[in-house]
Amino acid sequence: MTPLTRWPLADPLTTSRLSLEPLGAGHAPEAFPVFDDARLHTWTGGKPRTLEELRAGYALQAGGTSPDGSQGWLNWMLRRTDDGRLAGTVQATLYRTGSGGTEASLAWVVGVEHQGRGYAGEAARAVADWLRTRGATSLVAFVHPGHEASAGVARSLGLTPTDELVDGEVRWSGPGR
Repeated sequence: MTPLTRWPLADPLTTSRLSLEPLGAGHAPEAFPVFDDARLHTWTGGKPRTLEELRAGYALQAGGTSPDGSQGWLNWMLRRTDDGRLAGTVQATLYRTGSGGTEASLAWVVGVEHQGRGYAGEAARAVADWLRTRGATSLVAFVHPGHEASAGVARSLGLTPTDELVDGEVRWSGPGR
């Protein structure tokens, strides 16, 4: 069943050091070397996608909606403003809650070369703030119990860990608007 309510589209966002660009399939060639690193899968499993897989995935995600319309897909590429290089991505998957609200599940990935500079937290806060102004009633993130850097990002968004484990990751949650 397709919801009648339309999902918001990702707007360009900026922070003091980053430009967050709505994802497009055209980002794949530039993003491929940033994400072609097995170390990025230490906490989540899997392996880097090929350029063709990345391009196909980006084309699907850039549509902004799951194929059945039940989820809103918002994705941003993080571009450093000092040198214009892509550094990572932030995504928000939107769901309708049983009470009629909208929950946003946030995720972030920063290329290994760009880690340790606070880009994930800076970008995730910009996206969380944007989502709150668009009516998100709750925010969640799923963080591996040993991934202290991602736990720090979740904490900076005002999220707190719950006792719920999903695929080996702790569900963090907090208020939206």
